Amino acid sequence: MNRWVGKVCVVTGASSGIGASLAEKLVDHGVVVVGLARRMERLEESATVFAGKAGKFHPYRCDITKNEEIINAFKWTTSTIGPISILINNAGFTNYTTLTDGDETIWKRVLDTNVMGLCLATREAVRSMKSNGIDGHIVHVNSIGGHTPYLNNMYPPSKFAVTCITEVMRKELIQAGSKIKVSSISPGATDTEMLRAHSQEFVDTNKFPMLNAEDVADSIVHILGTPPHVQIHELIIKPVGEIF
Repeated sequence: MNRWVGKVCVVTGASSGIGASLAEKLVDHGVVVVGLARRMERLEESATVFAGKAGKFHPYRCDITKNEEIINAFKWTTSTIGPISILINNAGFTNYTTLTDGDETIWKRVLDTNVMGLCLATREAVRSMKSNGIDGHIVHVNSIGGHTPYLNNMYPPSKFAVTCITEVMRKELIQAGSKIKVSSISPGATDTEMLRAHSQEFVDTNKFPMLNAEDVADSIVHILGTPPHVQIHELIIKPVGEIF
């Protein structure tokens, strides 16, 4: 991780769960982290907690479903904090409905967050990297649902899209002669606020084994710690005994 000391990393969905855990680990490693989320008060709490660590944490309010807010967040980061070296596309959303008789407003929010927000953030980060000559790294927080369909309305289809987007991006970057790396990490069931909000059944870890946010954050740090010539394209991480 020494190559990233003092470099700028943007983490979306940084107010809780995997994003908050990862932000703390990156700051511990001396990375300058810009945390994006809607809940500014959570981000400001993290900035206070992380004070005095090797790196620095900058909170910035951004709704990843709003195109203009994403673009403004990346402009602010590059102009105020510095050019971007790492992007962690962690923000995600799910809610339960169906595909055959479902609520299209939920479908849209899932796709706007998990697909469109991810793509827009990636575009802005790549533009910053290219214009500043940075061989950066982009990590998409995918899901086991991006490889194994299960009943959860639009969430698995949105994550299957992330699996495809990762491969298309890898090939685009090769075609462009870029050394920017792109990786996807696909966790199994993970005990986060999002899961607790939408499936209390999964919180019963005696029935469903689960990862915790720190497990996934540690794996992302591992991905980022690979040498420049090594690219982990896809990393699937599951709790022992997962049924999916």
